[in-house]
Amino acid sequence: MKKYNRILLKVSGESLAGKEKKGIDFERVLEICKEIKEVKEKTNIEIAIVVGGGNFWRGRLNPQMDRCTADHIGMLATTMNALALDDAFRQLNCPSRVQTGIEMRQIAEFYIRKRADRHLDKDRIVIFGCGTGNPFFSTDTAAALRAAEINADVVIKATNVDGIYTADPKKDKNATRIPKLTYLDVLNQKLNVMDSTATTLCMDNKIPIIVYDMNKEGNLLKVVNGEEIGTIVE
Repeated sequence: MKKYNRILLKVSGESLAGKEKKGIDFERVLEICKEIKEVKEKTNIEIAIVVGGGNFWRGRLNPQMDRCTADHIGMLATTMNALALDDAFRQLNCPSRVQTGIEMRQIAEFYIRKRADRHLDKDRIVIFGCGTGNPFFSTDTAAALRAAEINADVVIKATNVDGIYTADPKKDKNATRIPKLTYLDVLNQKLNVMDSTATTLCMDNKIPIIVYDMNKEGNLLKVVNGEEIGTIVE
């Protein structure tokens, strides 16, 4: 039985790249969207998505470039990914809409909170591109912000690991998964969950964060149904 009525799913750009680790692997995009659609059909949950752009661009890795310019390029990258997700949902006959934080009227709707809320009420998946629409803010922060704006019950962060660990499990064999944390634990221990702005925003608005492994089929349904997998921050 579903635990949440409305979720904000944070999907990284890298997850759309598949094995190539860059660009868009549309077969992988279809797999991701198929699982999201199945979860929606089984639970009748309302789903909004914030997608990153790391498969195309990471502005912070270009220190010679003006930060605002680099971040605007990153926003365009997230829009490309949002359009790919939207196309996959449409191929799967799953109603969806793309809304962007920067106006791009020929290809997507400009983000308006009440319109996004209306789409969700009408059982459409809403995909948010362009992050917050402002430089110096990550797509993690965009996920926290949009979750607060649309009154989502939880932010679910899809990753390549099954939760938050005491150390990097790829580098430290003794690293152990932490099933539950507080927001202050994440901030004080500087754990790599979401950036501090995103974590603080979720803390201030009492929105729990769940980190789970998106590569294991069926995990998203388990999270939505309240099963204790991954790590929850609250």
